[in-house]
Amino acid sequence: MGPRSGQAGPPAGRLRRLATPLGILATVTAAFAYVGTVDPNEPGHYPVCPLLKITGAFCPGCGGLRSAHAFIHGDLGAAFSANAIATTGYFLFAAVWVIWLVRAWRGQPLRIALAPVWWWSIGALLLVFTVVRNLPFGSALAP
Repeated sequence: MGPRSGQAGPPAGRLRRLATPLGILATVTAAFAYVGTVDPNEPGHYPVCPLLKITGAFCPGCGGLRSAHAFIHGDLGAAFSANAIATTGYFLFAAVWVIWLVRAWRGQPLRIALAPVWWWSIGALLLVFTVVRNLPFGSALAP
């Protein structure tokens, strides 16, 4: 029986197309649930960033777990304070995921084709963020 002849639920092809975005969402949700439950602000729960441990400098990811913990608990101010790039990434991920899900539902592939200038710009932004958060005048960006 096809979808027009009274079959309940979406066709198998649609379920197959939705499996990957839904699997990614389940994985991200589980990771955020864990970080929301196990507080990274308490020592001993997570390893220290190797770059921070060796050099004393914050990498672009430093504060990301504290940011995720605050984000899960609805404290956007603390999330941005811990890591503004990571918090922005949460919203960007959500937007791309919704687009991905809609396109998968419609049977269209998700293609994110960014010109090299965009990738270089993202790299430059991460580099500037990393340098500034390690300088005295950029201490507001430090976790």
